[in-house]
Amino acid sequence: MGKTEKTTLGRSLVKHHNHMIQESKDKGKYYKNLQKKVLESVTEVSDIDAIIEQAEEAERLFTINHSNTTPLPINLDTNSSSSTVAAEEWREQQKIEEALHASSLQVPRRPPWTPEMSVEELDANEKQAFLSWRRMLVRLEENEKLVLTPFEKNLDIWRQLWRVLERSDLIVMVVDARDPLFYRCPDLEAYAREIDEHKKIMLLVNKADLLPPYVREKWAEYFRLNNILFVFWSAIAATAALEGKVLKEPWRKPDNFQKTDDPEVVIYGRDELLSRLQYEAQEIVKVRNSSESQRENAVVGFVGYPNVGKSSTINALVGQKRTGVTSTPGKTKHFQTLIISDELMLCDCPGLVFPSFSSSRYEMIASGVLPIDRMTEHREAIQVVADKVPRHVIESVYNISLPKPKPYERQSRPPLAAELLRAYCASRGYVASSGLPDETKAARLILKDYIGGKLPHFAMPPGMSLGEESKIDESQGTGAVEGSDSEDSDVGDETESEQAPGIGEVLDDLSSFDLANGLASSKKVTVKKQTASHKQHKKPQRKKDRNWRVQNTEDGDGMPLVRVFQKPANTGPLMMR
Repeated sequence: MGKTEKTTLGRSLVKHHNHMIQESKDKGKYYKNLQKKVLESVTEVSDIDAIIEQAEEAERLFTINHSNTTPLPINLDTNSSSSTVAAEEWREQQKIEEALHASSLQVPRRPPWTPEMSVEELDANEKQAFLSWRRMLVRLEENEKLVLTPFEKNLDIWRQLWRVLERSDLIVMVVDARDPLFYRCPDLEAYAREIDEHKKIMLLVNKADLLPPYVREKWAEYFRLNNILFVFWSAIAATAALEGKVLKEPWRKPDNFQKTDDPEVVIYGRDELLSRLQYEAQEIVKVRNSSESQRENAVVGFVGYPNVGKSSTINALVGQKRTGVTSTPGKTKHFQTLIISDELMLCDCPGLVFPSFSSSRYEMIASGVLPIDRMTEHREAIQVVADKVPRHVIESVYNISLPKPKPYERQSRPPLAAELLRAYCASRGYVASSGLPDETKAARLILKDYIGGKLPHFAMPPGMSLGEESKIDESQGTGAVEGSDSEDSDVGDETESEQAPGIGEVLDDLSSFDLANGLASSKKVTVKKQTASHKQHKKPQRKKDRNWRVQNTEDGDGMPLVRVFQKPANTGPLMMR
């Protein structure tokens, strides 16, 4: 066979290769024209036009003449009484505004639809409803007294939630046990009842092994008073028990799993939780089947914020890894259905950041809702940790010594973020390439310890009296309590008489601040001591004549003055020898 001859096999392979290339190009152009993007959570968008363009896919534009973000007032003089009163008045006005606009803070509703609708019509209706919801939140952001947290701005993520809510009979909202009300969305419960009045919402309080038994008792009492269906649960403990492992973390104490007289305070195991979920879901199915069409299996949907343990819970219930799990929020991209038995099916929803009122977005970073690796200002997030975890707990966990407050400062103030980061870097030897402490690395490690439970902290239910809270904190002394009356406990400390600082202490503090920020030399600023009266008499010094220097007077020409000293001539007789 000659070189010039072309075989049929080679020609067919070349044609197939060219056809595949052309087909991939056509698909790329098709998806590019449709502006299809990878399903990704979007919580930070600086320009409102970008949000509208993403919602309508470049079909409509919405312009805002002023910025959406409203700066918070910053009180530089924290020791003055006027600034304290102004901050309290601002917070009171903010609470009033939040109560007035609480009904406007909703999750987006799916517009009514029928199976006869076309895909294009349904898509256009959902985009229009989502656009109206975004405009409503923009009007809330225009209010200077309201601060909205970052929330989910991708329509495709909300579509996943709509499908899960419509399919599920029992909706399980997974929350973090250390602050359940922060992760709870009351409007989501109302929306589920709007879809079907027979649906129920269960609060799955995950990571309950990080709470002491007396704290779980308080939360159980609060849930019962507010008619909230709840279950205490620990996905990590259930997974370890399923694999036959022992939890090595010292902060997950076995005492937290001790049996109590109240069955609702006990942390559920895997089999107990499956039985409870199946019982609650089947009860809903029975009530619905009595009035509507018959259906055999029950569907349980899991919803909640990112990084609260939804996928870990489903993996523990299924008995094997069926969904991706990571400490970074937003791992689950699409809702997944998992069949447990002929009577029970689980449905996992991607984590969503629901809109809410808050003082800052750094609290969401410290809570694990927003990714830690994407934060740009680490000191603000570390300050949230320093405010919620007591000083002695931080020093005990990390085996470090934090700087004490100055004599003219409030002695009960929490440590500053800079103090905590520098002490942590000094104890671990974290130094950046610039020679300064590597605060970014230290901040990420501290935040991961805070989220993982190494730094103990938990919130108490609202309405708990100050006396009970202080009594509990003194009797246990192991965790950090974040009660609703924590701000009132600082009033007594601020009114205490404080000793006025001396000039030496003030100068020493200023010099240490300048040295830490590279504003001064390493020479220590010393204050001249006052000498005794008998040592103040000094020998008067002779004033030097400096008339030879340059003089720029009116008569002078700017040139130096030179004095010539001429020795007088000897006019006496010359003596000869």
